[in-house]
Amino acid sequence: MADRKRSFGFFTFGLAFVLVIALLATGCTQSPSGSGTTPVQTLKVTGSTTVLPIAQAAGEAYMNTHAEADIQVSGGGSSVGVQAVGEGTADVGMSSRDLKSEEKTRFPDLVTTVIGNDGIAVIVHPSNTVSTLSLEQVRAIYLGTCTNWKELGGPDSAIVVIGRDSASGTREFFTEKVMEKQNTLPGMLEKNSNGAVRQTVAQTPGAVGYVGLGYIDNDVRAIGLNVNGEAVQPTVQNVLDGKYPVSRPLLMLTQGAPQGLAKDYIEFIKSKEGQAIVVDEGYVPL
Repeated sequence: MADRKRSFGFFTFGLAFVLVIALLATGCTQSPSGSGTTPVQTLKVTGSTTVLPIAQAAGEAYMNTHAEADIQVSGGGSSVGVQAVGEGTADVGMSSRDLKSEEKTRFPDLVTTVIGNDGIAVIVHPSNTVSTLSLEQVRAIYLGTCTNWKELGGPDSAIVVIGRDSASGTREFFTEKVMEKQNTLPGMLEKNSNGAVRQTVAQTPGAVGYVGLGYIDNDVRAIGLNVNGEAVQPTVQNVLDGKYPVSRPLLMLTQGAPQGLAKDYIEFIKSKEGQAIVVDEGYVPL
């Protein structure tokens, strides 16, 4: 009986010893990051919803060939991007407008890099019969002095004015270039992204809005702008040729000259492969 107890004790001890060795071996094979021997580098990118599709697609393409990179992209608007990089809560900011003078004063070390270009398109519901507007007419709509589409040769329907929120670089540029720095009417419906503007216009027959070129699709119709008697459509080619009157650069922002992963990522967007992504997303290459 004693021999049986001793055998059982030796067996239990041996099993426990084997389990300990196995656990130690497993622990030794794990890297500190828990994802292999290559340490992960995280890059936080935030800001303009106009630049957002480019940044996301480029980030995914870059990570496909760089296992060590974790590029996290979010929107919020150009002002959010400027502030986040300036205050150090993001590595790269996205902006669809130039820096304001007060931003340059507050964040003097910010460096901008142009990664593409864009045009701001005026969009309406597909059922709207108005095909061309002058900048003066667009301005009248957003000032609230023109309130019915029949005044512009369209249907007898009230104009529902859609715009962007105060954090938007698209709104800043639209205010300067189209509105000539005049305030839009108080009743304008403010949306926090290009996608939200597009969706609202697509669902509202009397609506008008403005978005970056990359947000034009079959759910809305872009309006041509009258330039010296010619209807100029918001297209990549017309922006490249300088014909379309409402165009702007798209920017990446960093604290000082971009370094490390931020530099590699921005240079990738400027490369041949990156510029193909810019075009694929509906924007204008460098």
